[in-house]
Amino acid sequence: MAAGLRLLAGALQRAAPRLSGRAAGPLAVRFKSDGGVPTDEEQATGLERKILEADRRGEDPYSCYAPKKYAGTKEDPHLVPSTEDMRFVGCVCDEDTTYINWFWVIKGKVHRCWECGAHYKLVPQKIPH
Repeated sequence: MAAGLRLLAGALQRAAPRLSGRAAGPLAVRFKSDGGVPTDEEQATGLERKILEADRRGEDPYSCYAPKKYAGTKEDPHLVPSTEDMRFVGCVCDEDTTYINWFWVIKGKVHRCWECGAHYKLVPQKIPH
């Protein structure tokens, strides 16, 4: 088996200059001229770039990450970000529940889930530009 691997490695080394069109060392690989592989931040454009820049500032404008945990009481309700005056929210009351309780949360009011009693409050959020 070792002899077969040595034969294969030798064949690849001899074929490498012919495959690349220039005389190169054994299995030489070039990624980017004089700089290495660009990072995600260097390659990102559009929405991905905005998300990475906001993340660097410690913001989460598109709700990409898991929400913070709140007690769900009237004094410490679950905060629901929204760019509008109302938002449709679903509450999964228990881990093993097979359905979702849907309801509207309106700006300025604290809404209570009719099944589990968790409280939700709408908080305004600006649209990122």
